[in-house]
Amino acid sequence: MTERAKGCELCVEGSDIAQTELAFARFDSDPLCAGHVIVCPRRHVADFFDLTEAEMAEILALLRRCKEIVEECYLPDGYNVGVNCGVAAGQNRMHAHVHLIPRTFWDSPDPPTGIRCVLPRS
Repeated sequence: MTERAKGCELCVEGSDIAQTELAFARFDSDPLCAGHVIVCPRRHVADFFDLTEAEMAEILALLRRCKEIVEECYLPDGYNVGVNCGVAAGQNRMHAHVHLIPRTFWDSPDPPTGIRCVLPRS
């Protein structure tokens, strides 16, 4: 049986676009752009680093599958793949998940900065 946490948005059955025994993927409920997907373990666990090797493997496999789905529907020019671990890193849903964010050349004035725009340079 899969561990679920009461009140957790990601523990509730949703409109999965892909799934495996240990993980599922769905469009983000608060997307940064069209085609923004999150891939989550079925087991309720807050920290990505607490996932089992099997969960991580299935999440990575789903990321590849979701990239194909997003590619077909949204025709992005690139992707950001990211994980927020802990409140200090911006995690606001305490159920581990990996973001797949499709990007286009016109969605940001300076796309080459990528993840480097998260923190100011020191």
